[in-house]
Amino acid sequence: MGKSNLKIPKICEQCGKPFEAKTVATRFCSPYCVDKSGKERRRQEKESERRQTLLEQAADKIAEIQTRPYISIAEATVLFGISKDTIRRLIKANKIPAVNLGQRLTRVSRSHIEAMFTVVTLLETPEVVPQKLRYEKYECYDIAEVSEKFGVSPSTVNKTIRRNSIPRRQFGKFVYVPKEQIDRIFSSKNILA
Repeated sequence: MGKSNLKIPKICEQCGKPFEAKTVATRFCSPYCVDKSGKERRRQEKESERRQTLLEQAADKIAEIQTRPYISIAEATVLFGISKDTIRRLIKANKIPAVNLGQRLTRVSRSHIEAMFTVVTLLETPEVVPQKLRYEKYECYDIAEVSEKFGVSPSTVNKTIRRNSIPRRQFGKFVYVPKEQIDRIFSSKNILA
């Protein structure tokens, strides 16, 4: 069997340098890059395993914390996502009952913290459906027309359009905005000025 004279231009997946491969399946430019890629892959696998074990341990700890009526300040920060300073401030203000069992052995009532931080009712806001721009060209101004009519610079017009979420549409190289909305916004600004 003879040696292949193929030279396929490729880029090394490890170092990113171009090289000529002799087979279609070649991915790296040198044995050094092959070794480095393997080490990096093994390091990433170890890191993902470590993260998974940390998650499992944290889940067990959180489950165990949730069964106790009194927890430490550090456990409260993990469980509720509040800072230690906030918890200490609430203890000092007598908003959370706490028991000091010795130096660095302050315990707080889990049920009181739950009542304080987990009962959050958010009002449902109706979902705003953006209206599609259905204006014809004769119902719109272009940016230069708005600038001329109201005596402001084109950059001010663009900023006002963005700030007020005015729909805009492009016909060719010109950007058009609805006359009624522009007139309402700029006339109210002239009244205030």
